[in-house]
Amino acid sequence: MSYKITSQCISCDRCRSVCPTGAIKITTDGHYWIDSNLCTNCVGAYSVSQCLAYCPTQDGCIPVPTDYWEWWFATHDRLIDKLTGTSQTDYWKRWFNLYSQKLSEQLSKRKQKVVSVEA
Repeated sequence: MSYKITSQCISCDRCRSVCPTGAIKITTDGHYWIDSNLCTNCVGAYSVSQCLAYCPTQDGCIPVPTDYWEWWFATHDRLIDKLTGTSQTDYWKRWFNLYSQKLSEQLSKRKQKVVSVEA
């Protein structure tokens, strides 16, 4: 997962000053952007991405998911957090993990039944 600077950025320079790899750059017109070739998500340096942790707007720097469902849940969580002022991330992650586990179990059982009937 990589990160991007959004239009919510207030150009406070906090993210750039804490980035351990110097991946956050400034364009000639003063807009911030993240060089994905340099960004390591702070792996090996910190347990959480520093650009995200230090952003005073909480939306100036956001993760960019690599697959559809990761994107969907990230967007949903961010919007619910804005509306309620609380984090719902754990609830949906637990729900999704439980749902996918139960679905996998059911598919596995069906596959075993099909194999035993054919034998």
